[in-house]
Amino acid sequence: MNTHLGRAVVAVAATAVTVSLTACGGSEEGDGRSGGAAKGDAVKVGLLLPENQTARYEKFDKPLIEKEVGRLTRGKGRVVYANAEQDAAKQNSQVDAMIAEKVDVLVIDAVDAKAIAGSVRKAKDAGIPVVAYDRLAEGPIDAYTSFDNEDVGKVQGQALLAALGDKAKDGQIVMMNGSVTDPNAKLFKSGAHAVLDGKVNIGKEYDTVDWKPENANASMASAISALGKGKIAGVYSANDGMAGGVIAALKAAGVSPLPPVTGQDAELAGVQRIVAGEQFMTVYKRYAPEAAAAAEMAVALAKGEKIDGIINQFVDSPTSKRVPSVLVPGVSLTKANVKATVVDDGVYTVAEICTDKLKAACEELGLK
Repeated sequence: MNTHLGRAVVAVAATAVTVSLTACGGSEEGDGRSGGAAKGDAVKVGLLLPENQTARYEKFDKPLIEKEVGRLTRGKGRVVYANAEQDAAKQNSQVDAMIAEKVDVLVIDAVDAKAIAGSVRKAKDAGIPVVAYDRLAEGPIDAYTSFDNEDVGKVQGQALLAALGDKAKDGQIVMMNGSVTDPNAKLFKSGAHAVLDGKVNIGKEYDTVDWKPENANASMASAISALGKGKIAGVYSANDGMAGGVIAALKAAGVSPLPPVTGQDAELAGVQRIVAGEQFMTVYKRYAPEAAAAAEMAVALAKGEKIDGIINQFVDSPTSKRVPSVLVPGVSLTKANVKATVVDDGVYTVAEICTDKLKAACEELGLK
């Protein structure tokens, strides 16, 4: 990563202010929670990520958190890692293993926000503070960091409206939402509806099991069959993996030209589809500040320190009020700003994006 990402990491701490976006209320831990017994830099951070269907977790989140924990602990801290591979029961077992290993803090990106609650309670009972990462886990969590997920849905909806222009009601929109077990998916959906409702005709809407592209592909094929391939004006897809499945279904049905399709995560394949003109946009989420916030809160909690100076707001979960949080905004990525986002931030090189098949399209966009 280049210095753009370094600046983004610093910006999290530099701009942190304690602004409450939710109704005031108490919490069992109290504001600015702190966790384990005071100790030095030799902390052990348990990191539990939810799945490997989405490229971001192994490529970005894990190495970024590991690097930041190392920096914050002067190389003395370490990360114990496990991936649940989209299995909530497996993730609960992984929490048990982390407790047995006596980690000092847990960072959990839950497969299922409800199913993890009992394991969060077990960790707390063992004196291990818990940071919910990317998804707002239920149970007595100490802190949370993610993106402003409702705003992500609004960004997607606004981009789709911009792509449709004055033809917004000249056909049907298909909405391909995320997994019902992911609380973020509900927020993306809510944000998108807040923008799209009344301005487009929503012909079909699906909640996609486990975010799997093949499920989105099957649902899109059903939508095309039900609505007619010439009637689909655009597709709201909650992430890039599903966008790939959607676009494959549109191509298989002979839909041409392709309607605008949204996405999220700025996966390499998604960015390449944008360059090729197959996908209209993705939401680029700068993972460095999210990972930095998680690592900073985790290390502080492991040392028994306060996190008041790190957070920038409070959020409510179904089980906890005023959870100290850091929320990071997303960016709409289209053909117009590929270079200014993922290239300039060092996420991908031009060589990675611009395969032989895409060289002409890349040259048109000034990607050299």
